[in-house]
Amino acid sequence: MKRRALAVLAAMMATAAPAQQFDPLPGQRANGWAGQTRSEVVASEGMVATSHPMAVQAGIDILKAGGNAFDAAVAVAAVLNVVEPGSAGIGGDGFVLAWSAAEKKMVALDGSGRAPTGASIERLKRLGHARVPGIGIESAVVPGAVDMWDVLLKRYGSRDFRAVLEPAARIAETGFGISERIGRDWADDGQILNSDPETARVHLPGGKAPPLYSRFTNPDLGKAFRLLQQGGRDAFYKGPIAQAIIRRAGELGGQITQADFDRVHAEWVTPVSTSFMGHEVLEMPPSTQGFAVLEMVNIVEQCAPVLGVDVVREGPRSANYWHLMVEAKKLAYADLERFNGDPAITPVDTGRLTSKAYAKSLCGRIDMKTASAVGPASQPVGGTVYLAVADRFGNMVSFIYSIYGEFGSGVTVPGYGFVLNNRAAQFNMDPASPNAIAPGKRPFYTLIPGFVTKDGQPSMAFGLMSGDQQAQGHAQVLMNMLVFGGNPQAASDAARFNHSQRRNRLTLEGALYDAVGAELKARGHDVVQGNGDLMGGYQAILRDPASGLYRGASDHRKDGMAAGY
Repeated sequence: MKRRALAVLAAMMATAAPAQQFDPLPGQRANGWAGQTRSEVVASEGMVATSHPMAVQAGIDILKAGGNAFDAAVAVAAVLNVVEPGSAGIGGDGFVLAWSAAEKKMVALDGSGRAPTGASIERLKRLGHARVPGIGIESAVVPGAVDMWDVLLKRYGSRDFRAVLEPAARIAETGFGISERIGRDWADDGQILNSDPETARVHLPGGKAPPLYSRFTNPDLGKAFRLLQQGGRDAFYKGPIAQAIIRRAGELGGQITQADFDRVHAEWVTPVSTSFMGHEVLEMPPSTQGFAVLEMVNIVEQCAPVLGVDVVREGPRSANYWHLMVEAKKLAYADLERFNGDPAITPVDTGRLTSKAYAKSLCGRIDMKTASAVGPASQPVGGTVYLAVADRFGNMVSFIYSIYGEFGSGVTVPGYGFVLNNRAAQFNMDPASPNAIAPGKRPFYTLIPGFVTKDGQPSMAFGLMSGDQQAQGHAQVLMNMLVFGGNPQAASDAARFNHSQRRNRLTLEGALYDAVGAELKARGHDVVQGNGDLMGGYQAILRDPASGLYRGASDHRKDGMAAGY
């Protein structure tokens, strides 16, 4: 009888879906803030934090084998292409903020893509489009990721593609297990995955998304990495991979040419920054949304006293605090809509937009009793990976890259197993806009790695992925740490908001909704209760100012981790 009961129980357990039949009460930490999901990771020699454990391990292996943080960052990024193909890959582009220990300075690398020379408002209108398509070949810009990896390694790395791409090539060939968040997102993307036969063949084995805990292999992507190991960046931009992209674009009616690939060059740029709570916060310049982070924290700093809000005293459970944050976000994002674009074509006065004086001039536009309206706005989508790496030499790397929306354009490059981005969808077709589509132009980028320094020394590499959640998410975790005193993990675990500029809708995670939702509704906000889906995935590595040890954190809303040695 006992044996039969155990067999029945085993059968039930085998068929139970995770988190659907398991509903106990949560446990509680014995010390610190009870809401923290896990302890910070502390290590002395090196650390990696990102959204998948296998990518973290690849980075740690590179560090242990003598590589530096720049080598490890590229290795981690390549593995993330394999294990999160819906979010990032060599068909996309990215950005880096980093502290170079040898040079004792911050550096910033812009690895953005460019619209093909055939792209234009007039062409899209002739094709019958009222807006830039969200999927398909017309939604793709020429990928910049591989060139960015190459430029980064040649200036600061100690390893080449042969070494740093080996983990990704091996995992693509032998496979990996599908984890919870990645599996859920993959299963939700059936429509776009079925929009292209090659995409369906590669990413829907057996005609469906790979089930949770199943093994997924992508030998075609492994082949692409093997080519990069042998031929370097030219295998992508001048060799067989470029030719495969050009050929596929032509078959689909697109206009990507070899000349477009020849124009791709990552650029070293100057970060934008502001002082805040005794620290310097650094972000990428346009065409990214980085200046909106600085504008938000400046508005809160400058306007709270003017508006009679004591942010520190009222704390992160105060409706006044959250109202002020959301109103600051609206003002900053309105400036993104108005000014942001390719700075080589339309210069952006970031010095003015990130100044304390400008922030103070906006205080009169905030009414603490009433939510403001917003103007017309775009609605960027999410689908990105972020990683942070630190090494024993003192280098710290903040690294983000993406194919933009989930599975990007939906167009997989035949024979090479990766999806082209749909970043051109971030352009618009308004000739008066700084972000109007045009040949060779960079679109508005939601991608932003973040960094914090103190007294001219590196303090923290951090980031938070997911479309327009990025800038507002950066501001929230910075407030959690620099104003309210949370450690990097607690700053992630705290409830967040997401505000949609287009819909003027405010989504609050459950506990935050319960605490302040009713009061914010009374002030006129369109408030809804949400979960972690819109809140982005955060990672951070902080260098402890007293001990010099690294302290890492990883968002519990994703599948990842921080690890060190």
